Amino acid sequence: MKIVISLGGSVIVPDGINEEYFKKFAGFAKELHKRHGIAIVTGGGRLARKYIEPARRFGANETFCDLIGIEATRLNSRLMIAAIGEDTNSEPLGDFETARNLVDSNKIVVMGGTHPGHSTDAVSAILADYINADLLINATNVDGIYDKDPKKYRDAVMYEELSADRLVDIVKSHSLDAGNYKLIDILAAKVIQRSKIRAIFLNGNNLENIKNAIAGKKFVGTVIRNG
Repeated sequence: MKIVISLGGSVIVPDGINEEYFKKFAGFAKELHKRHGIAIVTGGGRLARKYIEPARRFGANETFCDLIGIEATRLNSRLMIAAIGEDTNSEPLGDFETARNLVDSNKIVVMGGTHPGHSTDAVSAILADYINADLLINATNVDGIYDKDPKKYRDAVMYEELSADRLVDIVKSHSLDAGNYKLIDILAAKVIQRSKIRAIFLNGNNLENIKNAIAGKKFVGTVIRNG
């Protein structure tokens, strides 16, 4: 099975670098790699925002800020590469063709951002489509997709299952202003919808739960249903 994991910055760099998590996830990825093709796309998290926010205050445009964010995701990719070691690529990948070739040659692929205007969620969805992945896992610091921000509202309800069409509708209805509850970006949702990608949203801090989701066992998360 080919699996793409979108690893949110909220998990790997929640405040600072979560060195212990990098170490544990690297071991987890190598264990999965014994049976599956694995590609990991790292987000930027607070590291990206720490640079983007002052850049905006300096007057930088949004494309310039996107480029800063991409560099942050690639720094996180480099750290993941260091943690995994020789089983992965030596540099963060920037194109999907190389990623596909490396997955097919039995390497763990690690990527960050690629182009301005594309979140790493979108990169992960496009990559999953391009390599014909069997499963896309979106791992953040919440248990799944909710009707509203679970960190702000105690009565937030998590969806156990959503259609891809409904996911797109939900993403469209949420404000994209800074500080609002962001599920994934609209490009990622539309790629999942268009390409009928099997996708699961779950908490990246629980590696056992991710293992259960991959194995088809009971797990906590939101499944995106296509068709």
